[in-house]
Amino acid sequence: MVTDEADDPVLELDTLLGRGTHFEGKLTFDGHTRLDGTVRGEVFSNGVLVIGDGADVDATVDVRVLIVRGGVLRGTIRARESIEVYASARVYGSLAAPEVVIEKGAVIEGSVRMGPADEAPRGTGD
Repeated sequence: MVTDEADDPVLELDTLLGRGTHFEGKLTFDGHTRLDGTVRGEVFSNGVLVIGDGADVDATVDVRVLIVRGGVLRGTIRARESIEVYASARVYGSLAAPEVVIEKGAVIEGSVRMGPADEAPRGTGD
């Protein structure tokens, strides 16, 4: 499900945590949210989460759709529909989703599991 820039659903953002933003705790949202700042904790949503170029995220993530356009994402990640990881992104941890797309050049260290959405990812043992 790699999105074409012209048809990019991310352009319809509801929330943006921009560069220079620091958030620690439990983040829940609906709709489309983009993170370009620093986030520590937990992220839960029935919507779409976009990790942007400047992001530094260390969290447990459980969302409907995850799009990692860039930045660094560490943690246990589950998406109920899909995960997309683009070339400038670095992901460390466990990823689980029914559909996972990894663009050439992306860095992933950990585990990737494709399967039914009700199966939780396993930790990396860190």
